[in-house]
Amino acid sequence: MRKRILIISLITTLLGIIFFTLAFTSSYYNAVIDQPKSVLPVYYNMYDEEYSFDDDGAKALSEKLGGARVTFITAEGEVAGDSSGEENLPNHSDREEIAEAMESGEGFAIRKSQTLGENMVYYCRQTESGDLVRIAISTQSEWAFLLRSLSSVITYILLDIVACLLFTYFATYFMLRPVEELTTKATLGGEVSTGYPELKTICDVLNERNRSINSQMRELENERLMVQKAQDSKNEFIANVTHEMNTPLTSIKGYAELLCSGQLSEELRQTAYSTISAQTERLTNLIACIINYNEIDSDDLPPYELDFTKIVRETLAVVRPEADKRGIELVDRTENNITVISRHEMMSELAGNLIRNAIRYNKDGGKVIVELNFKHFSVEDTGIGIAPENMDKVFSRFFTVDKSHSGKNGGFGLGLAVCKKICQRQGWHISVESRLGEGSKFTVDFSLN
Repeated sequence: MRKRILIISLITTLLGIIFFTLAFTSSYYNAVIDQPKSVLPVYYNMYDEEYSFDDDGAKALSEKLGGARVTFITAEGEVAGDSSGEENLPNHSDREEIAEAMESGEGFAIRKSQTLGENMVYYCRQTESGDLVRIAISTQSEWAFLLRSLSSVITYILLDIVACLLFTYFATYFMLRPVEELTTKATLGGEVSTGYPELKTICDVLNERNRSINSQMRELENERLMVQKAQDSKNEFIANVTHEMNTPLTSIKGYAELLCSGQLSEELRQTAYSTISAQTERLTNLIACIINYNEIDSDDLPPYELDFTKIVRETLAVVRPEADKRGIELVDRTENNITVISRHEMMSELAGNLIRNAIRYNKDGGKVIVELNFKHFSVEDTGIGIAPENMDKVFSRFFTVDKSHSGKNGGFGLGLAVCKKICQRQGWHISVESRLGEGSKFTVDFSLN
């Protein structure tokens, strides 16, 4: 930047110096030329006819005029006398000042004298007799004036270079210092501001850049936390699966060893067979639940519009016998033709898990209220409720509020985790309200979609 400012300032000032020099030289030269034009007519007034019209008379008038060149010329343009003493001068009728004097009575001209080899200012005037008197004084050419001023011009150029260097240094210092201060503040990550209106755009750019960097850093940090969390979740999941599978496997192994020993009575063998069959069924259900849970993430089939009201009512019809056995009242408050964009298996899983849990963890003779409208889907029960310290664990995998129910009818603590995953996939929000010993209410809010 400094280099560019220096080059621009040098070019600008040098062009200015050159232009000023040429303009000043031209003006000064014109002023110098104007002086002889006013003096030479005065010189002519000192001429009278007493001077002989030859070389001697021309020399005598020249001495009286301080050395000015005097030339006497006839009306035909022939040189009758010249103070320079030059002989055999040619006819001068073609000279500019002489031709002008012959025509109008007087004439001026500036040119280099062929006789003297100098630049001369000529003034010619016609006498009463018709002859011509020409008076000339030497002068410098315009280029001579320019060459005389060349040393001064060079001095000015050198001074200009020094001035431009100083100007560039101080100008860039004062211009760049606020920018450097802004960049220093910006590197610290804070909001920057300036009192210079010209730097407002730079402030906006730096602030926007910082916001973008901070946002990216937060995203990276969140990703990092989601990876140390995914790993923890994976470890927890493996531990929970291992624990859940260990119980039925232990029972199966134990009874299988007893059967192999051949020491059991017929009654005990039947008990062993029943236990192995039940635990095998439990293990099969656990594996099915785990597979179903994991398939939600890998499922990439397209969603479609479906009647959620129909699914909820079908689910109520399926679980009604189970509810009737325990005297649990099912209250249907579903509105007709409530449609959602999803898939049938997912919505069946969502409705089935919430409604079955409401029956499973309810009290005998209790009540389950199922409500569905275009805003939300909720399932409320009058069951055992959830302790406050467990509220943040409700949707965790393998969590059950009553361990005595674990594994019964496929209840491994994965149902609500599946519901939460389905809602997240749909862009819905699932929440729970509960009071220990009084019941719970699970709500899926569609409005956040």
